[in-house]
Amino acid sequence: MTSTNQNNLRTLDQDIAVVEQPTRKRILARRWWYGLAGLGLVGLVAYGLRPQPIAVDLATLERGPLQVTVKAEGQTRVRDRFVVAAPVDGELQRIALKVGDPVAPGATLAQIDPLPLTTRVASTQAQLRATQAQLRAAQAQLDGVETQRPKPAALNQAETRIQAAQAAERQAQARVQEAQAAREQAQRERQRLENLYAQGAIARQTLESAQLAETQRQQELETARQQVAVAQADLQAARDGLTVLRAEQRDPDYLVEVYQAQIAGLEAELANLADDARRTTITAPTAGQVLQVMEPSARYVAAGTPLLALGNPGDLELVIDILSTDAVRVSPQDTVRVERWGGDQMLTATVRRVEPSAFTEVSALGVDEQRVNVIADFEDPNIPLGDGFRVEAQIVVWESPDVLKIPISALFRCDTDWCTFVHEAGRAQQRRLTLGPRSDFEAVVESGLAAGEQVVLYPGDKIEAGTRITGR
Repeated sequence: MTSTNQNNLRTLDQDIAVVEQPTRKRILARRWWYGLAGLGLVGLVAYGLRPQPIAVDLATLERGPLQVTVKAEGQTRVRDRFVVAAPVDGELQRIALKVGDPVAPGATLAQIDPLPLTTRVASTQAQLRATQAQLRAAQAQLDGVETQRPKPAALNQAETRIQAAQAAERQAQARVQEAQAAREQAQRERQRLENLYAQGAIARQTLESAQLAETQRQQELETARQQVAVAQADLQAARDGLTVLRAEQRDPDYLVEVYQAQIAGLEAELANLADDARRTTITAPTAGQVLQVMEPSARYVAAGTPLLALGNPGDLELVIDILSTDAVRVSPQDTVRVERWGGDQMLTATVRRVEPSAFTEVSALGVDEQRVNVIADFEDPNIPLGDGFRVEAQIVVWESPDVLKIPISALFRCDTDWCTFVHEAGRAQQRRLTLGPRSDFEAVVESGLAAGEQVVLYPGDKIEAGTRITGR
C-alpha cells in the first residue's frame, strides 16, 4: 500500500471518531437522566408509602378556677306546711276556700255535720239517766226497799234497743261494702296512672294524688270495718242487757257495782262524744294561705282524712334528691346554683342539711336507685317561685380558684393509673398522671404535666406511644 492510501485511511478513521464521539456523549447523558428519573420515582414511592401523621384534636393545658358539682333536679317546698285533717268521722260539708285564699289563725276552714254526734250525746245521756235510776233502785233494795221487778215496758225497751242495734249493724255492713268498692276503684285508678307515669304520659304529682286517694279509701274501709265491730258489740250488749233484765235480780250489792261501772263508762263516753261534737268545726292552726284543697266536695270522711294544706308560700326551701353515692360528698353550707327555673338569672342557695335516711326510687330505665333528699335555703327570700316548682340544681362540693386543668376527654386508663398522650415534636408520647378532684368536663392535674403542654383529645385505637400526629 502506498503512503497516499495510508493517509486516506488515517483521515477516514479520524472522521469516524469525530462522528462517534458526540453519539457516545448523548448516550451517556441519556443514561444519567434515566438513572435520575428512576431515583426520583423510587423516592416518590417511598415518600408515598411512609406513615402519614394522624390528624388529632389538641388542647393546651392552662391554669384557672374549677368547681366540682353534683347535678340533680329539685323542687321548691313551703318550709312549714300544715296538713289539716278531719278530727272525727262524719259528713263533710263542701269547703268554700280556694287555693291561694289567705287564712287567719282560728278561722273556720271546714265543717263536719255535728247532728250524728249530738244525737249520740242525747242517747248516751238517756242511757246514763236510766242507769242512774237502776242504781238508785238497787240501793233502795239494798236498804230493804222492795226490789224493782222488770216491767213489760222495760222489756219492750230492751227488745227495741236490740232491733236498733241490728239495724245499725246492717248499715255498718253496707258502709263496708261501699268503702271496699271505693278502695278497689282507687286501686285500679292508681295502677292505671302508674302505667301512664312509666310511659311518661303524666306528671308525678298526678300519680301521687292517685296514691293518696287509694290510701284514703283504705282508711275509710278500715274505719267502716271498725264501725261494724262497734255495731256488733252494741248488739251483743243489747242482747246481754235483755238477758240480765229478764233474770231475777237477787244480788243488790253486785248490781250496785255493775251500775256504778256502767255509769262511769257512760260518763266517759259522754265526755268523749261532747268533745268530738265540739271539734266538728275545723279551724286554722296558723296564719298563711291555702296551698291545696284535698276534699273540696261534700262527702263522708273518716277521722284522719287530709282536707287542706296551709303554709306561707313566701317562705320556701329547696329539696334536691340525689343518689346516695353523691350525697356522701355533700356537706352543710355547700353552695347550690339553681338554673332553668324559668328566669334568666341564676339563683343561689345554701345547703342546710342532708337527710340521714335514703329512699328507693325507680329510674326512667326501670332501675331501683337509693336517693337522699338535700335541703337548701335560698339566699334571696324574694324569689318568683311557688310551692312545688321544678328547678335544676348544681351543688358545689369542691372548688379552687387556681389549678392546672386537663379535659376529661384526654384521659384514659392504663393499668390502675390515669394516662394521656402529650404532643411532643410531632409525636404522641404517653404520660402517667396523678389527678385530683374531677368535674364532668375537667380534672385537676397534681403531677405529670405542666401548663402550656398540649394533650390529645379523644385518643382512638390508632394512637400509640410514638405515633406521628398533627393538630387539626
